[in-house]
Amino acid sequence: MARQSPSHPAFVRTVQNGILFLQLPSRLTVSEAVAFRAGFADWLAAVDGLRQVVLDFGRTAVIDSSGIGALVGAIKTAKEQAVPLCAWSLHRQVFLALQMTGLEKVLPVAAHSEGLLPQLSRAEDQRPPLTHPSVRSGVKRFLDICGALIGLGLTALLFLPLALAIRLDSPGPILFSQVRCGWMGRHFRIWKFRSMVSNAEVLKSTVTNQAQGAFFKNDKDPRITKVGRILRKTSLDELPQFWNVLIGDMSLIGTRPATPDEVLRYAIPSWQRFDVRPGLSGEWQVSGRSSIRDFEDVIKLDLRYQQNWSLAYDLKLIAKTFLVLLSKDSGAA
Repeated sequence: MARQSPSHPAFVRTVQNGILFLQLPSRLTVSEAVAFRAGFADWLAAVDGLRQVVLDFGRTAVIDSSGIGALVGAIKTAKEQAVPLCAWSLHRQVFLALQMTGLEKVLPVAAHSEGLLPQLSRAEDQRPPLTHPSVRSGVKRFLDICGALIGLGLTALLFLPLALAIRLDSPGPILFSQVRCGWMGRHFRIWKFRSMVSNAEVLKSTVTNQAQGAFFKNDKDPRITKVGRILRKTSLDELPQFWNVLIGDMSLIGTRPATPDEVLRYAIPSWQRFDVRPGLSGEWQVSGRSSIRDFEDVIKLDLRYQQNWSLAYDLKLIAKTFLVLLSKDSGAA
């Protein structure tokens, strides 16, 4: 028997022989994703003798980062309840979104559903998932590549003196890398000049978090080295991120790149920040990132960037970034 979810009529549930077939709506964006995440556990609990859950994507042509976040939550819930979960009849653009975020490895596609996929032209098949126009802007990407090449040239010039200063001040590697979440929540490895002691991640639990919500900040973090404080004050520690910009993981201007442990604490609406690529700079940088203490303020800045985005707005934020770097209060604490 087919039933619509009372929380959102777009979700149609059908149960056959202990298998829950959940038909998803034509769009899985923020409003639908919130309803999906809120109702999924209850839908599973309502089925006696549940043996499997099949997510029917046959009508779903658009999925954004909020939809990805809802799927991440559903996969986690199904795993906790030891219920097999699979996808059925994926639109190619939806599959591309799952593929680029790595979800196709943990959300298998049901066998023999390929024939139900709509046929797209080669040009359509190569397009990235629909999220934000900035991601599809060729001019923005060209600007990123030019800026990254200039930035990497500056990094090469400063590498030896900075490497020497880092090594003399504190034993350990010159560069620091960390997994972050980028466009659509996809994991990538960010690079920086090391500004903390080499075992900083191990010591993190010993440092008080002065921020509220899903990010970490401490103005007098004892893990930061003497040279590291200078690097952060001048933002020189971020120079290696021009490599991330060059290869497309980041943009010159975008949202704050989040860590996976922060993302685990996100409510579904917060996933909207992943509709654009993370930035080397952005609203959070030019609005006093050192003084921001509430994660909700970070979200507001990220969404404001998405709402106001244009190439001219990017250029404006680049100019503001230089002004911030030249000011005495620049850099992260």
